[in-house]
This record gives sequence, structure tokens and C-alpha cells, in this order.
Amino acid sequence: MLYIHQTSCISPQQTFGSVDLETLRPSLENQLHVLEPRYEGIPPGMLRRMGKCVRISVGAALPLLREPVDGIIIGSGNGGLEDCIKFLDQIIQYEEGMLTPANFVQSTANAMAAQIGMMARNQGYNSTHVQRGLAFECALLDAMMFAASSPSGAFLLGGADEISTYNNNIEILAGSFKSEIVSNSSLYDSLTPGSLAGEGAAFFRVSGLLGPIALLGLEILHETDPVLVRARLEAFLQLYGEPDLLLSGENGDSRLSAFYNLGRPVVRFKHLCGEYPTASSFGIWLACHFISTGRAGRVLLYNTFKGAQHSFVLLGKGVF
Repeated sequence: MLYIHQTSCISPQQTFGSVDLETLRPSLENQLHVLEPRYEGIPPGMLRRMGKCVRISVGAALPLLREPVDGIIIGSGNGGLEDCIKFLDQIIQYEEGMLTPANFVQSTANAMAAQIGMMARNQGYNSTHVQRGLAFECALLDAMMFAASSPSGAFLLGGADEISTYNNNIEILAGSFKSEIVSNSSLYDSLTPGSLAGEGAAFFRVSGLLGPIALLGLEILHETDPVLVRARLEAFLQLYGEPDLLLSGENGDSRLSAFYNLGRPVVRFKHLCGEYPTASSFGIWLACHFISTGRAGRVLLYNTFKGAQHSFVLLGKGVF
């Protein structure tokens, strides 16, 4: 079994350091941008060269690396896409001449795990999963396999994505985000297609050793039929039992309402972080927060990305 020992999260809300979820930071023009801290653990010269996704990933990861880990496992749907576009633009602008190396270094999806590994001087397992809306869940599954084979090993697990101008414009054209201005405070009252763009980085120190929060169950699936997804959820609940709290990834997109009609009371979270491929990592961080503060004993997170990729993650109290 996998246990979560520590968590850290940089998100559009006050989740890094002292947590304040009572005050809702508003969206701006259908986007929820992260509230970045001062990054006191990152040298200024290095910080200036970091792309945003790398920056928030390193910032969220460093508090969990005060003791060494055996590996770093990250999920990211888009990675450092903004820096990738900057680098490609430079190839055209400078005709493949004097290009800025920083944008190239920060442009790949595995730049976050690589940068964290170099800063922590970690030469262990270093992997990045990029399976779109299931990237974080695949990273979680990877960590579960390590915990099963080597329970004493500690790993840094994370999920991170950024709002990039290029990708955001593509998603708007594809209808992923709302065409009219909608506030995150009224997101679930909206009956139109699309959601709000979000971003964030949530990290976890995990191992197979007993810890305060346990991963009790995980299921991932590709399916476009809401009836079949609901049947798989019922089978999951038959196997693991009803949770104290059902955390729903509902995102205000009217086209996905059939998937989130679960027939049970739910708590929703995407008005806090927005929609992005690894938003489930924020959901897991929130579930851990609910459990560690005594608001729930067992939390089930259900999330879907664009109605095609789905995950069920069940967390519960471990050993304190």
C-alpha cells in the first residue's frame, strides 16, 4: 500500500504555507493563475531562467526534500509548453542562429523532474508521465508499484501544468473553455459548454511505510459512455465501500454533466483551481487536507478529462 507522508501545493488559492480555503481568489477573464510564493529556496539567478511550470514545480517540491528521496515521479499534460513555443519562435526569428538555451532547456515535459533532481542532487529514478488527463494518475500508479516492490523507499510524487497562451488559444478554439466571461464563484451555475482555464503544482512525499494518509484504491479508464462510467464507479464502491466524502471534478462544462451526475452528495473543487490535465493532483491534495484536518476519514475523488479519461482515487486515514 502507498502512504502519503507530506504534501505541498501551489495553486490559484492560498494553499502554499499557511492554507486558507475560506477566501476564494477570483478568476480573471476565465483563467485561474497560481498564487506564486517568494521561492526563498531557489537562487535568484536560477529562478530567472526557469519557465513558469518548472518554477512552480520546484517551489512546491522543495519543502518535501529536506530529507533525500529515492526517486522523483511527475505527471504533466502539457509540461513547459510556453517555453517550447518560445524556442520554436526563436528558430524562425533567428533562422536557427543564436538561440536562447534557457527556453530549450525548460521546454520539455521532463524539465520539472530534471530540475528538481539537479537541485536536490538526486541521482535516483526520475520519470515524467505525459498521458494527458491521466498523467498524474499514471505517475501515482508508478509510485504504487515502487511502494509494493520496495516499501522503505521514499519518492517525490507530483502533478503540474501551466496556462500557456498558445495552448490556451487552441483550447478556446476547441471549445474547452467558456466563450463568455464566467466567474469561478458562479462556475457551477453556468449551463454552457466549456470550463475555466487553470494551473497548479501539487506534490507529495510517498512511500510504502506507514503514514498519516493511505491510498486505498485507484482505477483509471478510457470511456465516453456515462452509463458505463457510472457502472464502473458502482463496482468500485462495492469493492471498497462508501466514502465519507465524494470529491467531484465537475468543472462547469454542460457537456460533462452526465458524467458528474453521481446520485450522491458531492464536494466540488475546480472553482478553486480551474481545469487542466493534472487538476486531479490538486484534488488529491485537497482530499489529504480534509483527512489531515479531521473533516473526513475516507475521501473518493472522481475526475474526468474531456469526458474520455476517468479516474477514481480513494484515500483514507493511515497511521498518525
